[in-house]
Amino acid sequence: MVCGGFACSKNALCALNVVYMLVGLLLIGVAAWGKGLGLVSSIHIIGGVIAVGVFLLLIAVVGLIGAVYHHQVLLFFYMIILGLVFIFQFGISCSCLAINRNTQKDVISTYWLVMNNKSRNELETSLDCCGLFNSTTLYFQDYAFCTALCKTHSPKCQVCGDKFLKHSDEALKILGGVGLFFSFTEILGVWLAMRFRNQKDPRANPSAFL
Repeated sequence: MVCGGFACSKNALCALNVVYMLVGLLLIGVAAWGKGLGLVSSIHIIGGVIAVGVFLLLIAVVGLIGAVYHHQVLLFFYMIILGLVFIFQFGISCSCLAINRNTQKDVISTYWLVMNNKSRNELETSLDCCGLFNSTTLYFQDYAFCTALCKTHSPKCQVCGDKFLKHSDEALKILGGVGLFFSFTEILGVWLAMRFRNQKDPRANPSAFL
């Protein structure tokens, strides 16, 4: 049976907005995990992903309320804003997937240089590594003052840069893949909201229906 009735469209729109809420929470969670690594927060796209996640979460709440009460005004603004979210989310997701390891390495190296010694030591201790990349002249200085446990357990510690690149690459791929996939479902959400908005509620008074 084709889902063409009022109740079916309403349930489909409600279910889709619940999915949007979960996607918004997922984007916020993964981006926050990436920012928690310290150096990954220097990639400004991560902040953009968090903004998209928060905005998607809010607009999903608006869409859910509009679908439950068949609110014409809320559904109208829901369609407009969701279309804008699609454009922004599509661009951010493509940017996440387009950042290569060399670009990440440059950003991380720049951020490492402006950090103070205390912050470097805290990162080295938490990740159990020493120095950033052994190709830099600063590496030998960082390694000499490194207090990570790995210095007592092995002759040479792993550089922190490799760990940063691994985590940042994972975060960007997850954010980019999830964001890109679900951005296309937002087109479905706009179409479904437009269709549902123009349907007549069978419980409403025909004379009061606009």
